[in-house]
Amino acid sequence: MEINLYSLFHNVFYFSGIQYNCNWCLALFGSDPLAGKEFMGYVVAANPLAQMIFSPLVGWWSNKLGSIRIPIVISIIIFGVSSAMYSSIELVTDNRKYWMLASRFFVGLSSANVAICRSYLAAATRYSERTGAVSMISLAQVIGFILGPAIQACVVPLGNDGFWVIQDKLKIDMYTACGWISVLIAIINLYMFLPTIFIEHKIAGREAMLKQKKDNIKDTYKLHKPNYFATWTLIVAFFVIVFNFMLLETLATPLTMDQFGWSKSQSLKYTGILISVGALISIGTSVAIPQLSKYFSEVKIMVWGGFFFMALGRAIYIPYNNDPPPIYDNDLKLNLTFFCDRTFRNSSFNPTNFNVSELSILNVNFSSFSDFLEVNKTEDLIKSATFNCGDDLVGCPSTQTWCAELPALTITNFVIGLLLTTFGYPLGITLIQTLVSKHLGTRPQGVWMGLLTGAGCLSRVLGPVCVTHIYEGYGTIWTFGLTSAMMVVSLIWLIYFEKEITPVEIVAMDEESQELKDVCLNKEKEDQKIDVNEKF
Repeated sequence: MEINLYSLFHNVFYFSGIQYNCNWCLALFGSDPLAGKEFMGYVVAANPLAQMIFSPLVGWWSNKLGSIRIPIVISIIIFGVSSAMYSSIELVTDNRKYWMLASRFFVGLSSANVAICRSYLAAATRYSERTGAVSMISLAQVIGFILGPAIQACVVPLGNDGFWVIQDKLKIDMYTACGWISVLIAIINLYMFLPTIFIEHKIAGREAMLKQKKDNIKDTYKLHKPNYFATWTLIVAFFVIVFNFMLLETLATPLTMDQFGWSKSQSLKYTGILISVGALISIGTSVAIPQLSKYFSEVKIMVWGGFFFMALGRAIYIPYNNDPPPIYDNDLKLNLTFFCDRTFRNSSFNPTNFNVSELSILNVNFSSFSDFLEVNKTEDLIKSATFNCGDDLVGCPSTQTWCAELPALTITNFVIGLLLTTFGYPLGITLIQTLVSKHLGTRPQGVWMGLLTGAGCLSRVLGPVCVTHIYEGYGTIWTFGLTSAMMVVSLIWLIYFEKEITPVEIVAMDEESQELKDVCLNKEKEDQKIDVNEKF
């Protein structure tokens, strides 16, 4: 019964890992049709920015309290409220993108509890089972990445129109449905952290006290001093690998729309399916980590299984020997989107109340198509004449001048690169977290795990902004060339310092054993001196 309860308490954390990754996924890009790719980069970055700021603070708070329940419960409540805030975006008539930005920031604040989840797993596991426990939390994150795109693909049939919950005020469509699902998940997770369900265990400290025959856990700190060089090296490595993985979250939708000529709904659907398939591979990888670590060094698995495959995944995204992608007139699409948004979404449709000046502006844009908007046209005809409000204009926008010069990325390259990424990423992040926790020993790890989480968040802040800026300004070759170089440099660094980042389990011995060991060491040194003297 004790073992089952112990497993249950870990499963609560694994469910939390699912919650914070099954969150809106790729739906952000279409929540405000007038928000450009650059602003959406800031929206994506708002989440990790808040998480980066608050992770060390929440970790410090948890260390001071000596308990994780209160910080966890408060963060879950913030998560649920923020998800509802995002899903209520239809209630806002102006500046929706800022409403979306704020809700994303508060979700990031709530996600700061990931740091104390990692810290708790380090404290609630034995040294020998640390790798398995961390791999399971990574597995939970992967399941979240599966459920996120899968749920998004399932709600795509709701379309842009969806259905009204409160007529002309609040509706559920393919962009807000996932937010309401996140609210439901938050309620379930909140229940799981009630005192009657979840009980904290401090296994690592007791294990160290028994092995070292100490009566106080603080006495075990003296024998195991943290390896700060190894810890900071791993934190930087965590930054690099998450930065590169952010390409999927930031560029998956706009990249496939630009390079393959997919519509929004097609991109959300097919990219969601592809990421879900890749995540299935990640599940197998995460499950295999504890077994692999029995036969191979954890550092070698991290380097050659994680960083090497991630580097390959980035390099294969560099396009070559192909025609440029399809291109559309960006100004025309913006005019069509703006016109339809004003006409159909923010007011009741009445063909006799059209803004004549807006129609005349569109008439000029349509002159080359010999198709003019008239006041007496029906809604269906208006959509038909405006290329379905601009949605049927697909490909690379004309404002990205490099689209006409660089070869397009192929679907084959996109799929292979994605699969390599989903194989290498769980190996990298799982073993980095495991190695950091082992280097820190039995000390409270809230602040350090907050710094580790903060490093990943920093990459998620810089990643969307830098990647979208480089991609929009310079194209695919510069974007994936720079990220490939980043991965290769990190790979070489980790290989060179492999011995330094390999943790060693230290177990104190009793006085008799220590005395015997000292005698043996002295005897070995004397024998070596005799051998040297005999040679000369």
